[in-house]
Amino acid sequence: MLATIRQALALLLLASAAAWATHAWHPRAPALYIVQEPLRDDEVSMQVIQERWNGDVLWIDARIQEQFDAGHVPGALLLNEQKFDEQLFGHLDALQANTKPIIIYCSAAKCEASRHVLERLKQTLPVENAFVLKGGWQALQASGK
Repeated sequence: MLATIRQALALLLLASAAAWATHAWHPRAPALYIVQEPLRDDEVSMQVIQERWNGDVLWIDARIQEQFDAGHVPGALLLNEQKFDEQLFGHLDALQANTKPIIIYCSAAKCEASRHVLERLKQTLPVENAFVLKGGWQALQASGK
């Protein structure tokens, strides 16, 4: 009986260690508890977009074509990592004539595609007023946009 309890405790300890390690190093690990992280310098929230610009922004969707086709913000430009140069060429006139803040979103809160698109956009064009949407597409859907 004592041996069985020890084995059960050893298995529980090993499983807990494996779960903790997976959570600690997984790039899309969920939060263990809900905490509102502060915005980074290059991020904005839906609340900030409404308060500062009254929602009047240029949206850039950094997701793949299939996700864009399944649903996107009306008027959003598709500009993703996979076809950046090709898509940028198609949107060059609109981006150069743009005077609105640019908001880039991808599929989820932990998604880095929007940040990569922002970096490449800043390297390619003289873009100053561009931000990543904190929470991505999920934040947009939650806001009803």
